[in-house]
Amino acid sequence: MDVLIHVFVALHIIGIAALLGGFLTQLKAMGAGTARFTPAMLHGALTMLVTGAILVGLNQADDQTVNNIKIGVKLALLVVVLGLVYVQRDEEKVEKPLFGLVGLLTTANIFIAVLWT
Repeated sequence: MDVLIHVFVALHIIGIAALLGGFLTQLKAMGAGTARFTPAMLHGALTMLVTGAILVGLNQADDQTVNNIKIGVKLALLVVVLGLVYVQRDEEKVEKPLFGLVGLLTTANIFIAVLWT
């Protein structure tokens, strides 16, 4: 079971990398006001959602404790990010505050995962 959990943790990290990497590659464009949400950002957010749900289930099946409040906060942030990226995915450019919010919420989600014990 540990190997399976580690595989999904790795896939979850790949999703985070796709979402945050897509954001970081658009920072220069954000400064110019021409940033847009890339398909990698949408796919990364979806990967995070699916693998996160699977990880919760696997950890509960393995009788490990799961902090449901932490998971709920992370899920809420991810749903907002996923909603923003999904709705604005076909736009030629996204407003700076909206684009910055996605980066902020993604970064907050990472810090919650690492620091909330």
